[in-house]
Amino acid sequence: MRRIRVLVANRPRLMRELVLAVISEQPDIEIVGETDSEAEITEMVEQTRPDFLIISLEGQEKRPGLCGFLLGRYPEMKVLAVAADRDSTVFYWAFVDIRSRNVENSEHGLLSALRSTAMTGGTNSVLPNAS
Repeated sequence: MRRIRVLVANRPRLMRELVLAVISEQPDIEIVGETDSEAEITEMVEQTRPDFLIISLEGQEKRPGLCGFLLGRYPEMKVLAVAADRDSTVFYWAFVDIRSRNVENSEHGLLSALRSTAMTGGTNSVLPNAS
């Protein structure tokens, strides 16, 4: 059985301890790290590559700024943001949109597709009408 790797990085300490108490005894969950410092989160995610990151939800249901950055960099990771001052948790994840289009089956078609991707930074103008 593959264990779910979790990095716990929320504040305040009492909330972090409650989260740890809930998940640490689960046989399918592995705590790969813990911090209360927002400055350490990015480095810890890089080092531990968790499946889930648990952080603090501080605004009125406002997505934490670090969330967008980390999910852009590690789209396979998921984020649970827990509010310390209210009974609220928000689940964030990234969705990769994969598209396809038929390419002319020739040397020209292959080269055109490769060159258009390189020139447009990933948007392939030779392959319109994504499905």
